[in-house]
Amino acid sequence: MITAAQLRAARALLGVDQRELAELADLSVPTIQRMEASEGVVRGTVDSLMKLVSALEASGIELIGEGAPSQAGGRGVRLKERAANGKPFRGKNAKSAPARVA
Repeated sequence: MITAAQLRAARALLGVDQRELAELADLSVPTIQRMEASEGVVRGTVDSLMKLVSALEASGIELIGEGAPSQAGGRGVRLKERAANGKPFRGKNAKSAPARVA
């Protein structure tokens, strides 16, 4: 599984826009837009999700599940589930709880 936050972060790390990602994954731009607009886990057909994840992995992205170590090493970014004070991390414009890394 991949969350919308992971998808946006992966695209940012690759330095590609939605059109470029759509081409890499052989998907339409509206499909990428819907996936990125999902709440939490990305929604889509199994085929679309497989194409997306395969394209990201082929481009050098490693999706790290919650609590899982990175297998490939290298630099990365991971969103902590909670701050030291026990409150969830949230941006000032956040509409919902932070997406859980899947």
